[in-house]
Amino acid sequence: MNITILCVGKIKESYFASAVKEYEKRLSRYCRLEIIEVADEKTPDGASAAEENKIREIEGRRLLKHMKTDAYRIVLAIDAAMQDSIAFSRAIEKIGVRGYGQIQFVIGGSLGLSPEVLSQADEQLSFSKMTFPHQLMRVILLEQIYRAFRIAANEPYHK
Repeated sequence: MNITILCVGKIKESYFASAVKEYEKRLSRYCRLEIIEVADEKTPDGASAAEENKIREIEGRRLLKHMKTDAYRIVLAIDAAMQDSIAFSRAIEKIGVRGYGQIQFVIGGSLGLSPEVLSQADEQLSFSKMTFPHQLMRVILLEQIYRAFRIAANEPYHK
């Protein structure tokens, strides 16, 4: 299985970068992982709704250039349905059984995803109703993907 994390922005803090590297190493025995970063736009303080929409649109166009129609595309969206780790593991297995060789997970920037990106998703997934920094969300997503593969392989994991 090929897993792509498509995300807005770069990892800036060394502790997030270390965590990402650790999960890349752990996941290497289960899948081929690729992380694609697109540039984020600076949001001015007190930005209007129109300015925020424009920023989402610009970042969205950058993401859409990398979204593949032959991949199963899951976007992370705060208002989407949530799953527990076991259901997430089963969902990843089912995607593979349905013939997809690649899953793309899409993480938006600080303002979220554009409607155009959301409309291209095969599925929307929420990890919480809370808002997380997109750098931290990348680490959380990688941990859950790792956990999903461990569950699928009947290997121990922390509950």
